[in-house]
Amino acid sequence: MASLEKLQVGTVVSNKMDKTVVVRIDRQKRHRLYGKTLRETRRYKAHDEKNECRLGDIVRISETRPLSREKRWRVVEIITHGDVAEVAPREIGAHIIEETRAAAAAEAAVRAAESAPPAAAAPAPDTQDAAPPASAAPAAEAQDAAHGEAAPAPEEAGA
Repeated sequence: MASLEKLQVGTVVSNKMDKTVVVRIDRQKRHRLYGKTLRETRRYKAHDEKNECRLGDIVRISETRPLSREKRWRVVEIITHGDVAEVAPREIGAHIIEETRAAAAAEAAVRAAESAPPAAAAPAPDTQDAAPPASAAPAAEAQDAAHGEAAPAPEEAGA
């Protein structure tokens, strides 16, 4: 004689609640008209009295009386234990994000150093009327040429 209780086999996808696990049950069915195979996933909350289930476990659940608002199943047995890491994806890639930010900051510092005008030494108080050092003019022209700007033409004296 067949058992009247309904049994399902599924995978534990969450065990964060006390004495409750969420079990995902996958089944495939064919579309009535087009014949395409469709994958249907259902999630059931099941009672786990001893809190033995872990993520990724394959479990057999049985239908039972209502235990809470959404819980109508109980875990009968753990068929196999799963190997799922309990590390969130953002924790896995955290070091990559830090390295990317550090590289971007270093690149921004290099750009700032290149675009800043060269710091000329302050002239002595007795030579304030003297012309700027000769090395500053070629550097300014080189900077203008690097940015694609035309260098100003020197003005002719005595015209």
